[in-house]
Amino acid sequence: MCLSCKKTTQTSSENSDDATNKSQVITEKDISKLNYLDFAIDDRVEPIIGSWQEFNQLENIIENTKKGDLSYFKTDAKKNLQALFRDIRETIPDTINTPAILARITVLETKLYKTESLSNLSTTKKQELLNTLEELLVSFSNLSFQLNKKMENDSQNIEKPS
Repeated sequence: MCLSCKKTTQTSSENSDDATNKSQVITEKDISKLNYLDFAIDDRVEPIIGSWQEFNQLENIIENTKKGDLSYFKTDAKKNLQALFRDIRETIPDTINTPAILARITVLETKLYKTESLSNLSTTKKQELLNTLEELLVSFSNLSFQLNKKMENDSQNIEKPS
């Protein structure tokens, strides 16, 4: 009789853990409901970042995150992120190596670390994780916007009066 009770208790606690895990699952639909302005990379920026492999890798992480795939953060993400951002700073093309863009990269790095840490905590509530994901997507969008503005400003030829 005691064994039977013990099994029932164990099963009900396992079911409650499963329900908790399912309530924390983030889907593409959840992310599509987030309220943020997503800036795309301008055509003038594409030739500069096209061969910048580290940025393309970062873009892939963000695209997978937009699809609700947080599996990147479940792996050894902290070491991978450290290496990725070190490489991004070392290989940034000279034409876009400005303090404004480096600041956006630092903010994005911070948001990625925050997302990684919250996605691996079992006590994180779904809404808290969604808020963090929104911050991450906003920071990537701000980086894209800053890249676009840099190229727009560089392409303007303003004649100064003599």
